Amino acid sequence: MFPTRRLAQAGFFRRSADEFGRLSKIAWNTEALHTPTKPYVLLDFENEGTVTGCKTMADRAVGGFSTASLDYEPAEPSTNTPAHARFHGSISTKLPDNWRVERTGYAAFRNQDRGFWLFGRLYWDVDPYAYLALRIKSDGRRYTVNVQTDAVVETDIHQHRLYTRHHLLRDTPKSEEDYDFQADSPDDVEELYPSGLPAALSDVPPESTIISTSTSTTTSGSNGWETVLLPFNSFVRTNHGFVIEPQTSLTRQRVKSIGIGLTDRVEGPFDLRIHKIWATNGISEAEIEEERRICGDYALPLDEGVSSGWTNQPEAKSKVKSIKEEIKKQDGDSNKKGLKGLKSEWEE
Repeated sequence: MFPTRRLAQAGFFRRSADEFGRLSKIAWNTEALHTPTKPYVLLDFENEGTVTGCKTMADRAVGGFSTASLDYEPAEPSTNTPAHARFHGSISTKLPDNWRVERTGYAAFRNQDRGFWLFGRLYWDVDPYAYLALRIKSDGRRYTVNVQTDAVVETDIHQHRLYTRHHLLRDTPKSEEDYDFQADSPDDVEELYPSGLPAALSDVPPESTIISTSTSTTTSGSNGWETVLLPFNSFVRTNHGFVIEPQTSLTRQRVKSIGIGLTDRVEGPFDLRIHKIWATNGISEAEIEEERRICGDYALPLDEGVSSGWTNQPEAKSKVKSIKEEIKKQDGDSNKKGLKGLKSEWEE
């Protein structure tokens, strides 16, 4: 008992010291008085401890046959490949011999509870930031980013499609046969989304999403790595996979966990590489060198808040206006049902 208690206390004091250090740095730099331009790293998978501190989930918990693993992959300096997490496994839609289970074919991961510090449970406060940034290397499948906050309903999750360059090249389904690569049949889509699919969960990236639009045919220094910025205001509130009405904004001051799920129900293996997840207001001077080194020709440009409206430049204001109109349109869509997602798997 004593060793366990000492270890728990050590972790508690370390977390408290880290949080005090972070808050002190913010106060010293007066970041609370203006919009921060430096990134706020949430999950850095260059650290092996971050990978082991996550949990994986799959339909095996209900008797299904899908598998999911999250492994640490060391860096390869010769190819500019950073140390990262590899989320991989296989999706199976085979049903178990259990009449209560009507649907399988999903897998996911998320970070574990962050624990406590001197002032209670430890959360991420991303309120000063406009975007959730993810540097990933995707196999092109339809992954979903899941964010859980300290909400009134604990099982509420805010979701957003993880768009990549692959999604920009993929055609939307035009016939029933095309739905072989979708999560649901045409009838299911009509039933789930009678008023239309939410923009943040569709296969076509909304304008508010920032993604590399490089037309270069080379991948010098990138190896397929890219950075995607998802607006916090665009995340869709869901519960057990269904869109909840009325929609409420993500509680940015109390983010509990972040993860990625796969619910496309396409049989076969999947492989997603994740380098880092952080909050940002645009690619800053502090990020641009790493961004260019890893992503190469697919790197996002230097942008310290232009896209999120923190400058006084007229062109920035015009772009922000269009983003706000897009978000308002998304928020106005009501009476829609969402993906049949991870259900209670997201809970502890």
